[in-house]
Amino acid sequence: MTNYTKLPAILLLADGTVYHGKAAGKIGTTTGEICFNTGMTGYQEIFTDPSYFAQIMVTTNAHIGNYGIHKDETESESIKIAGLVCKNYNIGFSRKEASESIQDYFQNENIVGISDIDTRALVRHIRNKGAMNAIISSEITDLEELKSKLAEVPSMDGLELSSKVSTKTPYFYGSPDATYKIAALDLGIKKNILRNFDDRDIYVQVFPAKTTFEEMDKWGADGYFISNGPGDPSAMPYAIETVTKILAADKPLFGICLGHQLLAEANGIGTMKMFNGHRGLNHPVKNIIKNHCEVTSQNHGFGVIPEDVRKSEKVEITHINLNDQSIEGIRVKGKKAFSVQYHPESSPGPHDSRYLFDDFINMIKSELAW
Repeated sequence: MTNYTKLPAILLLADGTVYHGKAAGKIGTTTGEICFNTGMTGYQEIFTDPSYFAQIMVTTNAHIGNYGIHKDETESESIKIAGLVCKNYNIGFSRKEASESIQDYFQNENIVGISDIDTRALVRHIRNKGAMNAIISSEITDLEELKSKLAEVPSMDGLELSSKVSTKTPYFYGSPDATYKIAALDLGIKKNILRNFDDRDIYVQVFPAKTTFEEMDKWGADGYFISNGPGDPSAMPYAIETVTKILAADKPLFGICLGHQLLAEANGIGTMKMFNGHRGLNHPVKNIIKNHCEVTSQNHGFGVIPEDVRKSEKVEITHINLNDQSIEGIRVKGKKAFSVQYHPESSPGPHDSRYLFDDFINMIKSELAW
């Protein structure tokens, strides 16, 4: 295990609020939009979720690192969060299957964090004040210098980030002998989404974020998937155009999270930066079509504008968030296209919503039978 000394560290928020704690991970400085996740477990999957790119993550669970790091519990090839804020940073771990400590993991991937602060007070502050940028440093102690560096960080509002985390070249996932083929637009796709398709006899070709519909269509896929990812959907005209063309071609389409927002944009429905966003494993959602409730895994700072959805003659609402009544799912009238704001692949999280993958496959089957 790497030697670790708890040096002093500072967390500074854009509104001037300062927290003093101890260094976690690499000694250095990092910036990003600060947000919090209410999950009790699954920290490694959260760290590696591309949707968290450029964000500083506050974990509300008190203990982070206590079950170590396992090579099979990643959602991408590297850590995607910009930094970590936690209460108890546990270098010692209990799980025999773990390959390394969180400290070794963070040092190897150059991740800066801060621990030993009152995360309950911090989360209350963010909840009341809304999303904002922040800076963590274990090397700079001068607050004026930190304020100057923080002032240079761009707002997440209007930021296009998916092309930064997307694959650079197309690749395949699953068995070439599978019954069905899906073309997936990678805007920050999670590995467990691909695993869920593979489990359902699907062969997937994953395409870079800025791939055109015409290029994707050459493969002759049976359906199209628009993935999750980071950033502002309204700053992604290239992806909106691709979704619009998939709809025009009347191809089966399924979108998750950012894919949900892009499906809305392609139908003239606006999106917005949320005050705090939804991030956690315990968000209740009602499927109003099937009249049942699901506990869902969520991670998004943007959402569709509810008034636009309700006024739209192109889509109908399928899912509603029971905490704040935000729109969690839509389907396009007269098309084989639907989307949800949450994460049915649930890694981490409950499996209540995995039926949505089956719904998509059934849609493809009915299309081919027709």
